[in-house]
Amino acid sequence: MKLIRKEDGAGGKYMMDFLKKHVISRFDSKAGEIALSDFEDSSDFDKYAFTTDSYVVNPPVFPGGSIGGLAVCGTSNDLAVLGAKPAVMSMSLIIQDGFSLKTLDWILDDMAKWLKKIDAKIITGDTKVVEVGIGIAVNTTGIGLRNEHLEKNLSVVREYRDYPHSWVRDSGLADGDAIIITGNIAEHAAAIMAGRGGFGFELDVRSDVYPVWLFLRYALETGGITAMKDPTRGGVAAVLNEMAEKSGIGILVEEEKIPMKDDVKSFCNVLGLDPLIMANEGKVVMGVVADQAEDVLKALKRAGQKNAAIVGRATSEYEEVVIETSIGTRKILPPPTADPIPRVC
Repeated sequence: MKLIRKEDGAGGKYMMDFLKKHVISRFDSKAGEIALSDFEDSSDFDKYAFTTDSYVVNPPVFPGGSIGGLAVCGTSNDLAVLGAKPAVMSMSLIIQDGFSLKTLDWILDDMAKWLKKIDAKIITGDTKVVEVGIGIAVNTTGIGLRNEHLEKNLSVVREYRDYPHSWVRDSGLADGDAIIITGNIAEHAAAIMAGRGGFGFELDVRSDVYPVWLFLRYALETGGITAMKDPTRGGVAAVLNEMAEKSGIGILVEEEKIPMKDDVKSFCNVLGLDPLIMANEGKVVMGVVADQAEDVLKALKRAGQKNAAIVGRATSEYEEVVIETSIGTRKILPPPTADPIPRVC
């Protein structure tokens, strides 16, 4: 008898194969432009974007955040990378009998803080208390709105080429587009591991949990963004490969230009982890029309993303994602098969 493995929900190739066989084959449909089988993190109907996600992070409170802030930011981020302004959410809690009420209040306060910052509201929800040893799990569903920043971005892109989408799609790359990463990578996964302890050394890193709409609106207003995705499970490597495959174009990335904190780099080196496949919760990988790339980068930096960087370009020279290493060699960067660190989001 075949059983479900944790890899089947870990964000890599195994999860994609699992979803295609067991979910998409039964339920593929669409209410607007984006189909379930497009594997976007959000879909759309009418003038709205729509997404849902469940969070089971362990520990539920970690350096830099909590499962509550992660749920609000993660759900709003899935909307924001389409260009939608997060507006309303639902919240469902599954709480273990005996869970600390003080910890629960801290988690809910963390959610409220981020909701206020993005001007969004919880308008419905559900709560279950169970006996199984889950600690706490949170599901949030979000709806986002079309807005003037999105429309401005699309109008700028269409000054350069035909762009058939009504949202910013992860399939929108074209030859020559610059690739931007909006900040230091792998901090969320590293912070979760640090929160679990047992490594014998101090790690000066906090999770990057953050609602990306707070800076994306300025980048969209500058215009020229052709593709976006937030690199959560599977990290930057997963996102780059998804963008390349869906867009039908290769990507060349320069390893030395990828922003990363020294502590995170050392942490990964010591433990043999690849930071390119580690989860992030407040970063975006985006494609930008080449002529607009520097202006978008400046807009991101003005909005507080000081470590944002142009790290490569889309190119018809390749059919896959290729990374140029620090010693000048080039190699294929494959999609991850699974998340190396379970229960980080």
